[in-house]
Amino acid sequence: MKKYSKMIKIFSIILSISMFSAGCGSTTMIQSKPDNAKVYLNGEYVGTTPYAHRDTKIVSSTTIVTLEKEGYQPFNASFSRDEELDVGALIGGIFFLVPFLWIMKYKPFRTFEMKPDLSFEGNKNSEEF
Repeated sequence: MKKYSKMIKIFSIILSISMFSAGCGSTTMIQSKPDNAKVYLNGEYVGTTPYAHRDTKIVSSTTIVTLEKEGYQPFNASFSRDEELDVGALIGGIFFLVPFLWIMKYKPFRTFEMKPDLSFEGNKNSEEF
């Protein structure tokens, strides 16, 4: 009987730790129109759209996003980790208190529409005819 209760205790601890660590991260898919724009987060190049961004920042942390694509104006925006309630972190916060720092998460998707750069050489050629 002691062996059985010890296994339950170990299982409970492992489950609690995994729930705690899973509730800390949040993901958002950064998309652009048109696709394949370069993505910079807080000034650092991270890839091209569509780009899945995941982090473990705390509530109200802000990320600055810049999109660049040849023939289009650079696009600047920001998003904060305060867009949706994370139920898993809320439940974990009731038991451990610390997960309340991650109680909010990002929207699952965000799409940014880029505007053509009218001064771009490729766009001027079509006006000459």
